[in-house]
Amino acid sequence: MESFEYVVVGAGLSGAATAWQLASRGHDVALLERTTPANDAGSSHGSARIFRYAYPDAFYTGLVQEAKTGWDELARLSGKQLITPHGAVDYGSIRQPERLAAVLEARGIEHELLTAKQAQDRWGQIAFDTDVLWHPGAGVIDAHESVTAMVDQAVAHGAALHTNWALASITGTAGDYTLTSEDARSVKAANVIVAAGGWLPQLLGSLSLPAGFLATMPTFEVRQEQAYHFPYIDGTDPATWPTFIHKREGWQAYGLPGGRDAGFHGQKVAEYNGGKILPSAADQDGQISAENRRRVIDYVEKYLPGVVPEPYAETTCLFTNTPTEDFIIDRAEGVTILSPCSGHGAKFAPLIGQLAADLATGTGTVPEQFSLAVHATAAGAHA
Repeated sequence: MESFEYVVVGAGLSGAATAWQLASRGHDVALLERTTPANDAGSSHGSARIFRYAYPDAFYTGLVQEAKTGWDELARLSGKQLITPHGAVDYGSIRQPERLAAVLEARGIEHELLTAKQAQDRWGQIAFDTDVLWHPGAGVIDAHESVTAMVDQAVAHGAALHTNWALASITGTAGDYTLTSEDARSVKAANVIVAAGGWLPQLLGSLSLPAGFLATMPTFEVRQEQAYHFPYIDGTDPATWPTFIHKREGWQAYGLPGGRDAGFHGQKVAEYNGGKILPSAADQDGQISAENRRRVIDYVEKYLPGVVPEPYAETTCLFTNTPTEDFIIDRAEGVTILSPCSGHGAKFAPLIGQLAADLATGTGTVPEQFSLAVHATAAGAHA
């Protein structure tokens, strides 16, 4: 039976980032993936995830700034462009562009606050219904290439990558864990980091975690999100399209140039948290809801005049949400639970890997906001 100092479960963005960090620090690491890194059944596949600085909470904006250092380093090491600059527009009555602008101002991030007409004059392909925040530092993350780059770095530093290795259980105690796969293979580990994404809910009871730690775990909401690619009118250059987040009463949407996934000629558009709720990732079926498709098409017809309101491609992906949308990075004995997700974790991946590695090795701390104790307090406050 193979034995490792650290075993990371899950080779999506968070797990790959953690394995990269641990291996680059000289640790003995294995990375276990239930199929292959960045596979379509997880949350880290494809070429289009939004990178942005605009948050109503300066805490997260500051973390994006920290994460950007890691992205720049990964781009340098891999020789790949992992984030394509497009800029971002934020608007809508409950998106509160003015509040976002105040946060960016406080953090020294370039931005403009525009009237709806000023924004319309600049981006005639979008119909704006409020003032608009523009920040040019935003862009599009190629999730698949980013995972590949981080896995490559981990392996280059000696990490062992095990694909088609689906975790069934963890037994043992700190310093001596046995991880067993669904097909009865086993590896030993002194420490384990679980970055299982949407599979975490079904695994929680099988991870050799203390009962008290499990009791503070929030309820996860796994959603099968649905996204659609709409063709640009008259072959518009994708470079002229920003990413966008539009939040108004009764509707929240996001969109971004679809990149490779869309054949470089369409905008990816989705209703935020518009997919059905699943017990776990194991229950996804990849089916698009006809009702959701109709809602998104109706939205596109009204608010996105720069695209043809007929999707030429569609896909599903997973969001694994916590009640507060804050991440979870916490540890009990020798097991670290890593669930950044909540639909906005991709942009933080290099930093999440750093924080998880710091926590697992005992060499650093994690923001209190990501601890289970704070999640439990928040749940109690809303009970």
